[in-house]
Amino acid sequence: MAVIATGFFDGVHLGHRVVLDALLSEAARRGEQALVISFWPHPRAVLQDGARDLRLLTPQEEKLSLLSACGVDRTVVLPFSREFAAMTAETFISDILVADHDCHCLVVGYDTRMGADRLGPTDIARLFPETVICPPRAGAPVSSTRIRRLLAGGDVEQAAALLGRPYALRGAVVAGNQVGRTIGFPTANMKLYEPLQLIPGVGAYLTEVDAPGFHGYGMTNIDAATKIETHILDFSDWIYGRDLRIRFLERLRDEHRFAGLADLQAQLQRDLAECRRRVASR
Repeated sequence: MAVIATGFFDGVHLGHRVVLDALLSEAARRGEQALVISFWPHPRAVLQDGARDLRLLTPQEEKLSLLSACGVDRTVVLPFSREFAAMTAETFISDILVADHDCHCLVVGYDTRMGADRLGPTDIARLFPETVICPPRAGAPVSSTRIRRLLAGGDVEQAAALLGRPYALRGAVVAGNQVGRTIGFPTANMKLYEPLQLIPGVGAYLTEVDAPGFHGYGMTNIDAATKIETHILDFSDWIYGRDLRIRFLERLRDEHRFAGLADLQAQLQRDLAECRRRVASR
């Protein structure tokens, strides 16, 4: 027996938390399992033109971890295809939610659209009376699309406010061109584990860094080629091929073009001083 919420839940942001909190509350009231039914790949990647431009806020593994941290008992990920998308809301409820997952109660957001017939919450409740419809979150609307736009524009602080946490990237450290090392600013160059994850807009950022055996801060630069380079403060270990996670805290500046290495070095010195000032004030 389960109380179920369905959706892609990209970002597991504060808008999603309204639905998840209702899911957990209803499951606790009934003494049943809180179950999330999600999908992979993203429906837009299957159904819409321009799908190759879609970028995700959370890789699959991170999303599952976030849902679990919210208190969800279990998440089931269903393969999303054109055939799956052709299913009506009624069939999805009866054949997938009820027959396959013993759904006793369905929790939906105020803006949910379900099935090929795109039924909204009121129509869903007519089909399945044990439906809880969640109201909008108080304040400005929160959506994955809005957060993607903020990140693309470099507004990592506002994105964090809507996510409920700093935006994070995770990947392996790979070899770069070594220019930073020659001017006293060695960088860890990151190759993302999830190539479809969104990279914030070009510029320099103060970041929080997790490296093997280390937790601290860094200054991260993203260039027009979406190369991600992080100078880790007070850290000099050799970590090529190792795991790196960075969380974007604040934007420092736009990307600059420099006349030469001396100008670049001078700017990096200013960036470092600014990073230390901001870290000290946190």
